[in-house]
Amino acid sequence: MRKAIRKYVTWYLVVAMLVIGITPRVYAGFSPSEATGLSPAERSSDLRKIQTVLQMKMVGERLKEFGLTPDEVQARLNNLNDQQIHQLALKVDELKAGGDSGLGVIIALLLILILVVLILQLTGHRIVVK
Repeated sequence: MRKAIRKYVTWYLVVAMLVIGITPRVYAGFSPSEATGLSPAERSSDLRKIQTVLQMKMVGERLKEFGLTPDEVQARLNNLNDQQIHQLALKVDELKAGGDSGLGVIIALLLILILVVLILQLTGHRIVVK
């Protein structure tokens, strides 16, 4: 009897974990009831953000690889509406222009090394380097 209950509970938990694992995450948030335009100050600040990124050497070289001249980029930027400029400015804020310097990886490796040595010392094992 006890073995049968264990079998049912096990299968129930397997199915429950499967259902929990495949359900998509839902993110809720407020949405505006009407579209709001950007004020001139917000538009100019967004344009300044975009211009500073466009003036970076790496970005300029990448745009040249795509065959775009600075005048063409400026013309395309002037054709964007307020909402598109704001979205582009938000995306620019998320960019990492220089990439990761590797400091985070080095710190993580050092922490792992310290934890391993600490665990070995607490369990009474000795580390001998010859």
